[in-house]
Amino acid sequence: MPTFLIAFIVPMVIGLWAQHRVKSTFARNLEVPASHGMTGAEVARRILDSNGLHEVPIEETPGSLSDHYDPRSRSVHLSPEVFSGRSIASTAVGSHEVGHALQHAKSYAFFKFRSALAPAVQFTSNIWLLFLIGGIFLNILGFIYIAVALYSVAVLFTIVTLPVEFNASQRAKTQLNELGLVPANESEGVKSVLSAAAWTYVAGALAAVAMLLYYLSLLSNR
Repeated sequence: MPTFLIAFIVPMVIGLWAQHRVKSTFARNLEVPASHGMTGAEVARRILDSNGLHEVPIEETPGSLSDHYDPRSRSVHLSPEVFSGRSIASTAVGSHEVGHALQHAKSYAFFKFRSALAPAVQFTSNIWLLFLIGGIFLNILGFIYIAVALYSVAVLFTIVTLPVEFNASQRAKTQLNELGLVPANESEGVKSVLSAAAWTYVAGALAAVAMLLYYLSLLSNR
């Protein structure tokens, strides 16, 4: 029972708390107008252009908190409230996604590593569970070992994601300060949004590692 609690209940609680925190922090700062009067898309464009990345497009994408950077097309995608919003939250999220574009342009090591892992993760995420279920029902221990090995690739991806996300936020804060877009009285709001978002990745990594340890413990007590 303790192993079950560690592997499932604790990560789930942390994950739910992190999701609640990011949504509530984002919603709160979405109501706070930024003094620069620019939309999230305009802030993103300003940072990109100041770093010579004029060719990187900024596109609006449907959904809430659906913001992301696509390394395949080298494009920044912002949700409607960030793309058109003129708030502290829009500024924080828009600059964070541009942080990934800066990582790509400067060949940031962890960004390159995560991008290289992405195809393998897409493959393993679709097949590892089949090996696990097959190993259990067919009583083939080798299949279960393969399943755990494949799942380990996904776990590695979540761990590598942490420095990528934290570094993107740090780049965002640096750019906002250097361009004078965020005065001192608004910097705490930006930091709170970026910090809350980071916790969702921490929670995801903890859950993935806990699950891996749980599977390994089952194998050791087979």
